[in-house]
Amino acid sequence: MRHNKVGSVMTSDVVRATYGTPFKEVARLLADHRISGLPVVDEDDKVIGVISETDLMARQAATPDPFGPPHRRRLVSLTRSARRQTTKAKARTAGGLMTGPPVTVHADDTIVEAARTMAQHQVERLPVLDGTDRLVGIVTRRDLLQVFLRKDAEIREEVIEEVLVRVLWLPPRSIDVSVAEGVITLSGQMERKSETEIAVSMTRRIHGVVAVVDELTWRLDDARLRPDEQALNGVADDWLRKL
Repeated sequence: MRHNKVGSVMTSDVVRATYGTPFKEVARLLADHRISGLPVVDEDDKVIGVISETDLMARQAATPDPFGPPHRRRLVSLTRSARRQTTKAKARTAGGLMTGPPVTVHADDTIVEAARTMAQHQVERLPVLDGTDRLVGIVTRRDLLQVFLRKDAEIREEVIEEVLVRVLWLPPRSIDVSVAEGVITLSGQMERKSETEIAVSMTRRIHGVVAVVDELTWRLDDARLRPDEQALNGVADDWLRKL
């Protein structure tokens, strides 16, 4: 499908830092570009970590309040999270601020895979890598949600071209495809039941589709055929469609 890859929705012009970028420069980059996080790369443009506004806030949180009451001495927690926060509070460069290893995706990954990765790791943005694992973009939750803003006419065209014509080798008007607010209704009669299942399944995968209403019927229930009969019908139909 044309719109199911991360590369189609990512931002290519990525604001980034290097391991040695000073603390204040990192803060300036976030403020100037109005972003809440950025990747940290090495000299080969490989992503080695990510920084968020929360990482910078660790410094602010660790600074004593000169007007507040004195804190009593207490044992410092030795948990990994506490040690990490202490390190960030003392960091002077991006290398000390960043969180690693980074959670990333590739430009050829699907938008569904990217969304699952974000949800699993509870992050708001993902650095996007190319085939050599170099940084080529960044994708945010907002970018992934853009697919639901696609126009109904554009979605309908993709269903016809990608599902009916390219996959099922059917004439564009062989079944009726209607779209309203992202909800697709498929109606009409197809040759085999298996074809209706493919049509519905692949339509659901098109980005921007909210739901699929299946009103398709079929002439032949090929689920009841023996494997050799299914193969014979498939070969015959393929041959006829190529005429």
